[in-house]
Amino acid sequence: MLSSTLLLLLLCGPLAATAIIFLLPSRETSLRLVEGVHLLSLVVVLALTIEILRRILAGAGVSAFGDWFFVDALGAIFLGLIGIVGFLSGAYSIQYIRHDLHAGILDARRVKIYYALFSLFIATMLLSVISNNIVMMWVAVEATTLGSAFLVGLYGQKTSLEAAWKYVIICTVGVAFGLYGTVLTFANGSEVLGNAEGAILWSTIVSHASALDPMTSKLAFVFVLVGFGTKAGLFPMHAWLPDAHSEAPSPVSALLSGVLLNCALLVVIRYYAITLRAVGPEFPQMLLMLLGGLSIAVAALLFYVQQDLKRKLAYSSVEHIGLMALGLGIGGPLGVGAALLHAVNHSFAKSLLFCGSGNVLMKYGTRDLRSVKGMLRVAPISGLLLMGGALALAGLPPFNIFVSEFMVFVAGIQAGYIWVMILCGLFFTVTVGGLIQIISGSVLGKSPESLARGDVGWRALTPMVILFALVLAMGVNVPRPVSALLQDASAIVIGEHASIAFTTPWQFWSGEGADGNAHSRRIVTAAGTASHTETNQ
Repeated sequence: MLSSTLLLLLLCGPLAATAIIFLLPSRETSLRLVEGVHLLSLVVVLALTIEILRRILAGAGVSAFGDWFFVDALGAIFLGLIGIVGFLSGAYSIQYIRHDLHAGILDARRVKIYYALFSLFIATMLLSVISNNIVMMWVAVEATTLGSAFLVGLYGQKTSLEAAWKYVIICTVGVAFGLYGTVLTFANGSEVLGNAEGAILWSTIVSHASALDPMTSKLAFVFVLVGFGTKAGLFPMHAWLPDAHSEAPSPVSALLSGVLLNCALLVVIRYYAITLRAVGPEFPQMLLMLLGGLSIAVAALLFYVQQDLKRKLAYSSVEHIGLMALGLGIGGPLGVGAALLHAVNHSFAKSLLFCGSGNVLMKYGTRDLRSVKGMLRVAPISGLLLMGGALALAGLPPFNIFVSEFMVFVAGIQAGYIWVMILCGLFFTVTVGGLIQIISGSVLGKSPESLARGDVGWRALTPMVILFALVLAMGVNVPRPVSALLQDASAIVIGEHASIAFTTPWQFWSGEGADGNAHSRRIVTAAGTASHTETNQ
């Protein structure tokens, strides 16, 4: 009963905020109330996600409405990202949208629409993560497109409207392939189980996946990978992503890159777990490694030549989603665990940088890196945070991206993919060169004399400082609760449990925990019941 209440409140909170904000008058005098409703809904979502995470870590399953809604350790990771990044990017929105309002870029009506759609976007992403019904899962991912497309085209300019239409058309067509995969999986499960009720639930299908027809499972996974891979931004289905990310308001770009791509990736991982059990690892891992490697290669080259800051960051998202797919394709506890850790790390680092791009726009009025110079002198705190985020994205220690990237590379080398990892390393070197360009020119270069000195307001800086603290903390030592979730999530994906220490690169392969103390916890299976107790040394 408590689980049902938690999940119901989790969904109803942002939906209620959407309805309330739409009903409020479109006047500047009402905007403080709109901001209050917006922030309150985000606080509620954050508090509820923390409570759900606490219950998952305690070994309790969280499900509702006949298991149509279900959260396991795998879903809990992405649910936590929605809560944290959603709250911080929503808090950042206050200063950013106020600036656009005072500059005449937005009027009161569009500001109200922004906050209403922001909450709706959060609700659709939450639904995609907690859905155990595979049809509802598809509907939720499709709904994220409709909920966020209007945010992409919020400014009403030709470029933003073009990006919104491109986003809708490509993602709708792409996700249609995901529907074919969903139907094939449902039909396959119905034949095995003999009833439609069980065949529509992911937790039931994955527990009987070994009995599924292998050929149908392969075909379904291809459709799912193409369909939901489009939404995740995998090459060659990524064409919508640079336009949408660059034209959306910066807080929305942080959500698109830091959370939405992960929601689509989660669906791919759910079907990956089914396919592993149905046909073995070779077929799904080969597809994921192929698309992941191509995404890294193409995105790195396109990243380097971009002069638009937000488009540059968008191509970086394609590259890092490719690295996650590569980790999944390498497989095994280390490869899958590294991919999941990288999803968390990338979410924090990229959200920080997209918020930083918002500060650039507020100060310079442009995204063109050829015109953005000397930010460290013009806006010192923003400049430091932007430089820190760029160093993190470059994969330098002691930041979080270094840990997960290093784990993926070690997993690949241990699995025998030495040349693949060498090639990926070369492409990441190209990306590092592009990030150094940002630091040397836009952050450390000579600032324009005509530009007034002074940073943006504390409302914009505070969320960024928190994100930077998360980036640094996850790079120094992954907290034990996060490590526990990652280990349990990896076990859910591959069907076996292995101890992985998600700490420093010098410890993680040794099998030692963060503090060396033995600890036990219950592993919750896909069906939501405790299957065994394991002890980590």
